[in-house]
Amino acid sequence: MRFFSTRQDSNSLDAGSAVGISAAITQGLAPDGGLYIPEGLPDLSAEINELQDQSLSGVAKLLLRPFFEGDPLAPELDAIVDEALNFAIPLVDLKDSTALLEVYWGPSAAFKDVGARFLAGVMTRVDQKQNHERPLTILVATSGDTGGAVAAAFHGRPGVNVVILYPDGMVSARQAHQLGAFGDNVRTFAVQSDFDACQSLVKAAFQDPEFRANFRLSSANSINIGRLLPQATYHAWAALEYKRRHGKEAGVIIPSGNLGNAVSAIWARSMGFPIREVVLATNANPTLSSWLETGKYEPKPTQATLANAMDVGAPSNMERLLAMFNFDDIKKFMQVVRVTDEHITETITNAPKVWGQVVCPHTACAIYAREMVGGEDWIVNGTAHPAKFETIVEPLIGERVELPPALAELLSKESNALALEPDLENFRAALLR
Repeated sequence: MRFFSTRQDSNSLDAGSAVGISAAITQGLAPDGGLYIPEGLPDLSAEINELQDQSLSGVAKLLLRPFFEGDPLAPELDAIVDEALNFAIPLVDLKDSTALLEVYWGPSAAFKDVGARFLAGVMTRVDQKQNHERPLTILVATSGDTGGAVAAAFHGRPGVNVVILYPDGMVSARQAHQLGAFGDNVRTFAVQSDFDACQSLVKAAFQDPEFRANFRLSSANSINIGRLLPQATYHAWAALEYKRRHGKEAGVIIPSGNLGNAVSAIWARSMGFPIREVVLATNANPTLSSWLETGKYEPKPTQATLANAMDVGAPSNMERLLAMFNFDDIKKFMQVVRVTDEHITETITNAPKVWGQVVCPHTACAIYAREMVGGEDWIVNGTAHPAKFETIVEPLIGERVELPPALAELLSKESNALALEPDLENFRAALLR
């Protein structure tokens, strides 16, 4: 399958501007600055009806295979999937014909593990085929979860070094410890500034000739299609599993910020998987709710909220959504529920009694949205383990949250993040030491 930039005129696509999926993933962004999208979404309805292996891995291979058709990595897709999805993603039935999809049992205790591990499998294989003399250096600016997922995904892989930059004092204590605890081929820097400074350092490194002369650079950016596509697999599997158990199609409710998780669910629905509708649960940031109400997409200044991973005023993946779907069609199957901090705290407080679950602030947005939309047959996405947000969750529920095994193991290790002033010369010197 071919992939094109979102910024190309769909009426003037030509073979010369197309790339295969390996190139789309390793390049990250298209040369014109757009995001890569497939030339089309295959209709898998017939294959779904005949699918014998309805495990998560089996569904993932069915969904992803058309996108790898004709690509040099096609013969290795099954192995990449098995490596990426080697942890459980339970679909837990709750009350009121509602199920919780727990996408947080991976190595970094967040849903981003799925995309990061798939991305690592593709990028390392492509890189190994090219026989480079120097290792690949992946730069990651993070406000918490992305850095942990990317570090875990690439940790211990030969020929790759990962460099994490996070804003010192602006992530939780557990997130900071986690980011610095990997060691080996992962180096972590606590930048003495804010997240914008971390992003600026990464961008400056890519643009600096001396930096590029010293290091063979790449990134694992969250808008990479190699992180978005595999997320469609757990939406597809959960929809099939819910229908198998209950005989009905379910809608999905997704905590939404940068829209990658939501777009992947929409893609799965468009490919024939039994997803009735899609509800985006946002925090107080109004960009998405305003867009769906008015039809006008207007990025807005970001508001800080308790669901901080969703503090986005200009969602990157909106570009994919607008390039591939007509607004009138979107309105037929999508809703947006905007959730305030007050709603988040109330939901976290009440969820153990009402739903039998302890939830993080982001999952709380989806639980609140479930309560607002009413009706029956819903799959709620749980995107991060509540133990990662213990300073918010534990005071509200009045008890400690048990650590998941992977996070407990990391927190038991020594954390070795180094302080770094937000200056390119300092950054280069630190990496060369």
